[in-house]
Amino acid sequence: MQRLNLMNRLSIWKSRGMQHSARTGIGAAVSLAVARFLGMPEAYWAPITTLIVMQSTLGAAWSISKSRFTGTVLGAALGGLLATYFEPRVAIFGVAIFALGLICALLRLDQSAYRFAGVTFAIITPVARGNAPWLIAVHRFIEVSLGITVDLVFTAPWPQHELTCGDVRP
Repeated sequence: MQRLNLMNRLSIWKSRGMQHSARTGIGAAVSLAVARFLGMPEAYWAPITTLIVMQSTLGAAWSISKSRFTGTVLGAALGGLLATYFEPRVAIFGVAIFALGLICALLRLDQSAYRFAGVTFAIITPVARGNAPWLIAVHRFIEVSLGITVDLVFTAPWPQHELTCGDVRP
């Protein structure tokens, strides 16, 4: 009876769910550690990005990473530019989000890229901060890119298989 209980516990360690949890935990911690090492002021964006992107298979991670990266570039660029020259205003915010949608459509980017562009823009622009807006935009781009990079570094050699959170099959 004790042997069976021990075997059940060992099978959990070999399970896809355990492997996914380990890969995700390690990846998020590495993202945070590297962002802190680089002195990023809001280092938490790196592991948040890793967590968002890492929840999929390698093929899906690559696809969402491209969308996230492209959207982040667009949102950071427009956010840094507008926040440098304009005070945070609701009308400017709304027009800019609309413009990001048009830019993504013209570039034939998917809705994920538009979503990430809008999120990045929203993080940068509505709040007045002590740093220059373009610097905040650059920081956000670096932090998000770091999270994407760590995800891809961990996902390629340690691929995720389709599973549910409770999956404990070996």
